[in-house]
Amino acid sequence: MSIHKRVSAAALIWAFCSGHALAADFPVVISNFTFSPAEITIHAGDSVSFRNDDDIPHLVVAKDGSYKTKVMDTGNTAVVTFKTAGDFPYFCGLHPHMLGKVIVAP
Repeated sequence: MSIHKRVSAAALIWAFCSGHALAADFPVVISNFTFSPAEITIHAGDSVSFRNDDDIPHLVVAKDGSYKTKVMDTGNTAVVTFKTAGDFPYFCGLHPHMLGKVIVAP
């Protein structure tokens, strides 16, 4: 077994035994001027990958101003990592009628 596999296995065992989960990445797809899913629940430390499947640009902006992605053209993805628990409503900065929410559990 290579050193990298042993280190990775040890990290997984530590995370499992210590009750610490490894961070995960959750997809939100932008299609037909909607976010899908419109509401997603994750844990602190996890990330959300916003992927634009529309044929028009979009921009994800937190209502509280805590984050703002780059403008995403068709096929582009922007990743936002959530470090603290709470509710984080967001909208498309180019199409404000598009709404979504990330709920971050501790």
